[in-house]
Amino acid sequence: MQHLDTDPPRPELFSWEFAADPYPAYAWLRQHDPVHRTTLPSGVEAWLVTRYADARQALADQRLSKSSAHYRDSGSDGRGKIGIPGERSANLMTHLLNIDPPDHTRLRRLVSKAFTPRRIAEFRPRIQELTDGLIDGFATRGEADLIHEFAFPLPIHVICDLLGVPPEDQDDFRDWAGMMIRHGGGPRGGVGRSVKRMRAYLAELIHRKRDAPGGDLISGLIRASDHGEHLSENEAAAMAFILLFAGFETTVNLIGNGTYALLRHPEQRALLQDALAAGGEEAERLLDTAVEELLRYDGPVELATWRFATEPLTIDGRQIAAGDPVLVVLAAADRDPARFEQPDVLDLTRQENPHLGYGHGIHYCVGAPLARLEGRIALATLLRRLPDLRLAAQPEELSWRGGLIMRGLRQLPVGFHPVTPA
Repeated sequence: MQHLDTDPPRPELFSWEFAADPYPAYAWLRQHDPVHRTTLPSGVEAWLVTRYADARQALADQRLSKSSAHYRDSGSDGRGKIGIPGERSANLMTHLLNIDPPDHTRLRRLVSKAFTPRRIAEFRPRIQELTDGLIDGFATRGEADLIHEFAFPLPIHVICDLLGVPPEDQDDFRDWAGMMIRHGGGPRGGVGRSVKRMRAYLAELIHRKRDAPGGDLISGLIRASDHGEHLSENEAAAMAFILLFAGFETTVNLIGNGTYALLRHPEQRALLQDALAAGGEEAERLLDTAVEELLRYDGPVELATWRFATEPLTIDGRQIAAGDPVLVVLAAADRDPARFEQPDVLDLTRQENPHLGYGHGIHYCVGAPLARLEGRIALATLLRRLPDLRLAAQPEELSWRGGLIMRGLRQLPVGFHPVTPA
């Protein structure tokens, strides 16, 4: 694509400065190079799709496969640099993020049974209990790191409860998940070891659940397998793994990024806080639109997971070769002024908000209803119980994790007036 000398310079991607605020760079790409070929930090070459209309179409395009079998490896060991670190060596590839229909249809149908509105509603008291318990742990101190003490442990315990991980084993899951969050954008070795340990544990847990099933998701997957759904042990383990891996980090970032956005926009935070104090239907409506706006404004997933062209195709005039990786930049699409009015403004009352924060099409996040519920309860409880919550660091002092797919803070130090436990 030709550019005039008066065009602003091409921004640098994937630097630490970019991680702190990628939105100016994405605005440049949307305007000047909306389907951009780049070399990722891993050395893999891929296409970045940044405009909303192109992104939405690409997310539903059946010519873009989720299976890395279609990847055209350039010979630089690229296949080992795509996907989740360690999943290939741990035999955890057959999950919803890596497969296409008909296997995707079969597995999603099974897992969707755990995310019905009725089942999600049953989790509300437990999520509230966990939320209050975590806040109780730091409420009397007047300070906390909301990532490590709140946003991180809450979804870990919820997902473990969903899967049926016994309470005495949940600390191990927390350690493995912490390794993946801390090093997801860095060396893959430590992450790979954690994935292998998790895989070994899941295999053991599946055997235990087969002998003594319960009402949890793993038991449900085993029962489906026993009743003719043809679910292998590897598939069951991979499904449990991806629900933990994708389910907890997206919620960590929803709570962390959402709280940070509210602290940076005091007028919007006050609007929500006043509504919550008044209660009633208006508070519930505003909480609904607030969560959706926080997902759009600075959502937990920056880029959709890997897709690979199964045949030559064209996106916005750019020729994509068969085997090329395509990454849809959700964060860029959700700030597209062609789709959203004043996209760089946080507006918790925004009504028309068809953001792509949880994807689109058949790969739309199956756990989105549970994540939304956790986000609603976590944010509302924080604002109610800690009404004077404030950021205890300058924005430039905060650091963001450098992973490719997720967007989230490493820490979120806050201060507040000490309160007694609930």
